[in-house]
Amino acid sequence: MSKRKLARAMDEIEEQEALAALAGQHGDPIQALLDPFLAGGLITEVLDEVKSGKEATVYCCRAHPSQNVPYLAAKVYRSRNNRGFKNDSVYQEGRVIGPHRIRRAVQNKSTFGREVQFSLWIGYEYETLTLLHAQGADIPRPISRTDNAILMEYFGNLEAPAPSLHHTELDPQEAYAVFARLMDNVQLFLKHNIIHGDLSAYNILYWQGRATIIDFPQAVDPRFNPHAFNLLARDIDNLCKYIGRYGIQRDSRQLTERLWYQFKNAQL
Repeated sequence: MSKRKLARAMDEIEEQEALAALAGQHGDPIQALLDPFLAGGLITEVLDEVKSGKEATVYCCRAHPSQNVPYLAAKVYRSRNNRGFKNDSVYQEGRVIGPHRIRRAVQNKSTFGREVQFSLWIGYEYETLTLLHAQGADIPRPISRTDNAILMEYFGNLEAPAPSLHHTELDPQEAYAVFARLMDNVQLFLKHNIIHGDLSAYNILYWQGRATIIDFPQAVDPRFNPHAFNLLARDIDNLCKYIGRYGIQRDSRQLTERLWYQFKNAQL
């Protein structure tokens, strides 16, 4: 077994042991992780797991009446060691990590450093959601966060969550309208110094005629990340590939270069 596979196996054992310890203390480890939202009067019940991905698992929760919606989504992150990003360093470049001691711990991947890094991913996604929602972006409304989870707007109903755009069939005219709206969002993100960095039809929800972009922990600031242009190009190329399913061709390189020029010249 390679060193990487051995480390991954040990990480999985560590995560299972941590969940088992929580289960022993609280009966239900997920309920324990979401207790702050219950105690804070934001949700009343954890109903069902609706999605399990490379970095987190999402649960549908019954919202407290004070929230004026029937359900909320709780995104519970996988352990700091057992998350699925293959190359975190690409996204981390340019991020401020704080005092030298903390930066060194993160770079050395010590236990403390991995704890800090785990917290940074969650905090960064929550801050990004908060900023973009305030600017009118088509993203879930963030409600609250803990050290392990983010509570946000839920799309779907009790029977099923909203499907991804990838798994939704639209007529070509509607699909193009969705594409145009998504490109407006990409431009809005860039105007506020954010590039999603992992955008595709798989992490866009479609519900009641509306597309909603999700999953922002890897988002980057184009002012400081040297990979920003390539990440923007990949995001736009993925959107162009989506609309290409409907026989509509757009030049992703041209779209990227135009947006990048406008960004660099403060024209957004």
